[in-house]
Amino acid sequence: MILADEEQAREVTPGYVAIAGGSIVAVGAGKPESGLGMGARVLDAEHMAVMPGMVNAHTHLSQTFLRGLADDRPLLRWLREIIWPAQAALTPEDMYLAALLGLVENLRCGATTVVQHQKLPGRQHMAATARAAEQLGVRLVLARGWADLGPGGEPAEQILDNLAWLHDEWHGAAAGRIRAANGPMTPWRCSDAALRSSVALARAWGLPTHIHVAEAANEIELLQARCGKRHVEWLAALGCLGPDLQLVHAVHLSEDELDLVAQARATVIYCPTSNMYLASGAARVPAMLQRGIRVVLGTDGPGSNNSQDLLECAKIGALLAKHAAGDAQAVLPDDIMRMLRGAPAGQAPAGATSGRPAGLCAGAPADVILVDLNSARSQPVHRAISAIVYNASGADVRTVVVDGRILIDDGHLTVLDEKALLEECRAAARALVRRAGIA
Repeated sequence: MILADEEQAREVTPGYVAIAGGSIVAVGAGKPESGLGMGARVLDAEHMAVMPGMVNAHTHLSQTFLRGLADDRPLLRWLREIIWPAQAALTPEDMYLAALLGLVENLRCGATTVVQHQKLPGRQHMAATARAAEQLGVRLVLARGWADLGPGGEPAEQILDNLAWLHDEWHGAAAGRIRAANGPMTPWRCSDAALRSSVALARAWGLPTHIHVAEAANEIELLQARCGKRHVEWLAALGCLGPDLQLVHAVHLSEDELDLVAQARATVIYCPTSNMYLASGAARVPAMLQRGIRVVLGTDGPGSNNSQDLLECAKIGALLAKHAAGDAQAVLPDDIMRMLRGAPAGQAPAGATSGRPAGLCAGAPADVILVDLNSARSQPVHRAISAIVYNASGADVRTVVVDGRILIDDGHLTVLDEKALLEECRAAARALVRRAGIA
């Protein structure tokens, strides 16, 4: 068993977790305390790791239909040749199905909270994504993506109006499992005024701002040509850099920018599989951790991964950081376990109810997963944390509980007909590719 508290993961074997309603009511070693009694359902987790549900801190669910279509291209070609044309052809019904499929995959891989950077920002597409999360019972942070410069740029008034609509219509919906966020796409596609205004609006509501930063070196050149600043320098100069900023990728940061991120207590979202896939580079994770920067894990979208397997990202993330630093101890399994929870020390996981404790402890939301380690790939297990990071994959996740409800029960999806969903998604994806002319 893995017990994760606010600061670190620790192992207790054997042990128990008791759940009532949507909360964990007790956690302990050995057998349950006599006063707890036995509930209506007892799950046997022998040879399994019982751990908090993981947080996929960055993805693009619209890309679920685009797996394998944009392989082997650098970032800007990947966007212009495949991703942007496909997204332009994606209907709200396509978005709903793609979100369902992507969220089912996330659940199957142990992510109970998903942070969706919504690249299709229209109200119907946003509502389609939120409806999919509501139907499945997963926690969703829906960051309304936007750009006001370049192809597809929106007027600033429309950006703010739609962000307000998302907040009013969906923030706190589904018993608090759905939450809103501001989602500017990337600095070189956002004007100073629009960025300032959207961050100010999000801060007034207590929402985070979620933005791609310094993913590829040529993106930095695009912003420097406009204003002479690097990405984090620009955010800081505008007064937007702060603890509510979630910096996605942050691959190409200077020493000064790393210091700015640390001083602002902003969070970095590390997407190692995507960064390798697009040959974007390796984020300087050891240098970030040494500065006390908060680092969490994201898969990125299925168009640049091509899966949503957060446990696969865990191993890749550790190995990429070690390789880039030339140091086998640059990032350890314990570091990765904290990243998988999607929350730095002292902060609740993204999407969790504000003010409640996090992890596996009494009073925390009942977001719990069971990972089967009883396989030739993992046994013998000398240290469960090591086995989770270096041996396990999403296919080993057997049971997923969100808000006290069992959504994956010993490998079976309980909330919808998965076989029918797969068939419907295959047909919709084929039609999308034809409409977009990208086959």
